[in-house]
Amino acid sequence: MATILIADDHEAIVDVLKRYALHDGYEVITATNGREALEQFERALPDLILLDVAMPEVDGFEVCRTIRKTSDVPIIMVTARGEDFERIMGLDIGADDYIVKPFSPGEVMARIRALLRRAARPEDDARTGGAPLVQLGKLEINKDTYEVRVHAERLRLTKREFDLLLLFATRPHHVFSRDDLLNLIWGYDYFGDNRTVDSHIKRLRAKLNEAGLPDWQIETVWGVGYKMSDESAALQEQK
Repeated sequence: MATILIADDHEAIVDVLKRYALHDGYEVITATNGREALEQFERALPDLILLDVAMPEVDGFEVCRTIRKTSDVPIIMVTARGEDFERIMGLDIGADDYIVKPFSPGEVMARIRALLRRAARPEDDARTGGAPLVQLGKLEINKDTYEVRVHAERLRLTKREFDLLLLFATRPHHVFSRDDLLNLIWGYDYFGDNRTVDSHIKRLRAKLNEAGLPDWQIETVWGVGYKMSDESAALQEQK
């Protein structure tokens, strides 16, 4: 049974969403401010978060940024405002979806179901090849243990960052469009904006760069998408 964290400082909204979520068979925990939302996340490790933007103490954007440092838990941002810059900001910092108040609780539950189905689906080994260890120069990816090492030092990635890196590394030079990446990594039933691809790749590049790999290893192909550049080393896969 999946657990949903509903973080909103409006009691009526929390009550309605909680009632719908419980009816659909989910466990529900709640928070009324951003600090409490982070505490509940650390304590309960929910399977999905409904996160209001305008919360006291710590706003929803900062909560999302903090969670995305360590977790790919699905996050749906909720706001009373519909300005494009807020929607774009939410997606840029790692939110999976964005809902503007007033909303239909039924639509919210449909998006929750879609995100949870995508998060729970098994890995498709056919898309990345069967060998457990992938090496690209000083970059080593272990598909069995979900570990990534650069110069033998472990690189900590979220699951979605790992999946992106693995896909690029096993198909170097292949150009993936944003829609390709959404379908392969996020799933065909993804509701959200394809800008979420850009934000995940931005964070992945930053982590690779900090680990001593140049960020151009994931190259932007303007007007098309992204590819892994591997001029420095030939791809090797070991059984």
